Amino acid sequence: MAGVLFLDELPEYRRDVLEALRQPLEDGFVTIARVNAQSTYPANFVLVCSMNPCPCGNLGSRTQPCRCTQAAIRRYLNRISGPLLDRIDMHIEVESIPAERLSREGEEECSADIRKRVEAAREIQRRRYADDPDGIRINAQLSARNLNAACKTSDEAHQLLLLSCERLKLSNRAYTRVLKVARTIADLAGSERIEAEHVSEAVQYRTLDRKYWG
Repeated sequence: MAGVLFLDELPEYRRDVLEALRQPLEDGFVTIARVNAQSTYPANFVLVCSMNPCPCGNLGSRTQPCRCTQAAIRRYLNRISGPLLDRIDMHIEVESIPAERLSREGEEECSADIRKRVEAAREIQRRRYADDPDGIRINAQLSARNLNAACKTSDEAHQLLLLSCERLKLSNRAYTRVLKVARTIADLAGSERIEAEHVSEAVQYRTLDRKYWG
């Protein structure tokens, strides 16, 4: 059974603590070694993190000036390593919402409708992996060995993915994660094949680290 690990203010955690997440994020288990013993425990979780773009929180704000020096911003961002960022599938920047928009009703998709789309996508995945010998049940569990069989792409989508990896200098790990996210986006859209628009959206979720850490 998977859980959710939410880390608020990610750069405020000690770097060695954050680096310890790399193995369980990759393998789904954690190994604790002591002088006379070593134990392995299941650690299958969804990692959700939040952070400000700088120590004062106003970097990039349209209404509030940033009070941080470039050196302070760089020290703050450098608390998060590239290998850890590489293991986070989606990086999304959330801007502040104007007060007048908060008072509007009926303009945004409600949670109940979103849940229906998510449940429909999960049902698609349940049927796709019903007979999988490796016990895969959802797209996130796909390995490099069975990735291509589950992630059929159009020629245009494939070329866009290769071009994006070249221009953004994505790692092999990032490539597989983009493809799995694109597979899920296609499932949410009810598409059997991954199209270019699904790859384009998935790639957008990998560009924020280039903006701040690139």
